Amino acid sequence: MITTNEVKTKPFQGEWSEQDKLGMQKAIEQAELGLSEGGVPIGACLIRNSTGEVLGVGRNKRVQKGSPTLHGETDCLENIGRLPANVYRDCTIYTTLSPCTMCTGCVILYNIPRLVMGENDTFIGGEDWLANKGIEVVNLNSDKCKSLMAEFIKRYPDVWNEDIGEE
Repeated sequence: MITTNEVKTKPFQGEWSEQDKLGMQKAIEQAELGLSEGGVPIGACLIRNSTGEVLGVGRNKRVQKGSPTLHGETDCLENIGRLPANVYRDCTIYTTLSPCTMCTGCVILYNIPRLVMGENDTFIGGEDWLANKGIEVVNLNSDKCKSLMAEFIKRYPDVWNEDIGEE
């Protein structure tokens, strides 16, 4: 089993780039949609860095589809479909929450060089693993992302615990 030391990425200081604003907004929209469906409010977006094109979006659908693997990042990648390796290497993936081990593995597998997360106060995933693989990890420390998770956990604590593998 792969474990992490739960190294928490410090919040980004400075102005968000236009691409980061767009990518996080798309991810937040997906998270809000997921929450409105009764699902875990984690959204994702993949943007090609050289063109600024949004390649796709996704959201956690574990509850909606009864799926053990449809997290925000994996749903995003699934919605996009297969891409050549050189495209993944020219992308940034945006996620509203620090990525779990499975989603971290997807980012590493496809050599996505940059991950931007909305927050890591609610959950700390594989940030150290990503960094050790040379992937840039950015924490935007978004109050909106934190409030979405807090609302969900308050309403559905059992579903959240199931999502992160807790009793």
